[in-house]
Amino acid sequence: GTAACGGSEGVDAGDAALQAEREAIAAALAAGLATDWRQRAYNDAEIRRVVDALQALAPNDVPGRLRLAGFTLEPYVGAEDPEIEQACGTCMYYESHRRWCNLPELKLGVEPRWSCILWRV
Repeated sequence: GTAACGGSEGVDAGDAALQAEREAIAAALAAGLATDWRQRAYNDAEIRRVVDALQALAPNDVPGRLRLAGFTLEPYVGAEDPEIEQACGTCMYYESHRRWCNLPELKLGVEPRWSCILWRV
């Protein structure tokens, strides 16, 4: 959107809202919000379990989504695949231009170095 079309204000407001969301998430995680990061979701049954639990939450329950999706401020590196760093920035759901997770059950502003248990390539 160009300024002539009036499109830039919405983008800026959206970017500001996403940045505020990322800052609130970072603060909550840094303050010690406990998440289920050890419960990795690698197979269909585990993914379904997490997605079903996420769908049961109220849409504005961001701490609940962070908890169930096992968010961390650092990439996850598991003993099962030590050469693979699971980070938002390498996940198929990550939109780099918005720094946004587009997984329908999450839809959160995220940073590329963060991680969650639903990471996929």
